[in-house]
Amino acid sequence: MLLNLNQNHLLVTGGAGFMGSAFIRYALKHAGFTGHISNLDLLTYAGNLANLKEVEGDPRYRFYKGDIRDRALLETIHDERPIDGIVHFAAETHVDRSITDPMPFLETNILGTCNLLEFVRTHPEIHFHHISTDEVYGALGPEGIFTEKTPYRPNSPYSASKASSDHFVRAYGVTYGMSTTLSHASNNYGPGQYPEKFIPLMIQNALGKKPLPVYGKGENVREWLFVEDHARAVWTILEEGKKGEVYNIGGGNEMKNIDLLRLILKVAEEMTEEKNLEELITFVIDRPGHDFRYAMDGTKMTTLGFTPQWSLEAGLRATIKELL
Repeated sequence: MLLNLNQNHLLVTGGAGFMGSAFIRYALKHAGFTGHISNLDLLTYAGNLANLKEVEGDPRYRFYKGDIRDRALLETIHDERPIDGIVHFAAETHVDRSITDPMPFLETNILGTCNLLEFVRTHPEIHFHHISTDEVYGALGPEGIFTEKTPYRPNSPYSASKASSDHFVRAYGVTYGMSTTLSHASNNYGPGQYPEKFIPLMIQNALGKKPLPVYGKGENVREWLFVEDHARAVWTILEEGKKGEVYNIGGGNEMKNIDLLRLILKVAEEMTEEKNLEELITFVIDRPGHDFRYAMDGTKMTTLGFTPQWSLEAGLRATIKELL
């Protein structure tokens, strides 16, 4: 057992964001959890405390508004209740934003992560789990799959910033003997996701009868992971993983963007009285450096006892229901 999660105090960075809040909700619902969760979030554009409305009165939960680069605040949280583990979700994540302005990605994803690692270096009893992305591996052709040993080839400022932070996590673990784990997840989706991302953007635009912009011809392929499955996978790593190891978390749902959009529209039409939503599809100029395909080998996670439970259609229904 890597951590005794039922009794530990976990600091979740970016816990008001889409994935971080899902992890917090999962932890506090977990049978037998008597530990504590502290949520450190700066509440930038993608942070939303409404994602945690159901747990805000839970005595096991505490929120701190602040920056992961604020070392004094980290020390304050640790002084108030010793931290056993950090689950690091906080990040700038949107590729298009990174193309427009890369600097916030460097500041948050690289410098912010390094500040957390420096904090843990002075408190080596703390375990550090880093949330990364499949995008650090670059792009696949029609065949092949990413494994934990795939070389890094990031193609956007976003993925480059995450790749850099991954390397720092590994280097601190090796150089200073710190307890670290790292996970790469495929594209997350689900209720509460900020609408700049593909699935919520398409759902909201379709329900509002607005154009559905698709890059190129929609031939790019992604693998999709329901956010609750991701939360469960991270929990599994924290309980059953091994210090220093890397884990790929795949959703098992690989699909072209255009086919995914058509599935979204099919489900939306079934759940509403809307018709002919495909007429809203609009193809737009592809973005620079657009990776063709991602796909993850989740074999290593199965050895820890994890497999995704949500089908893509069931996850889309849950996501659409929240937006109706």
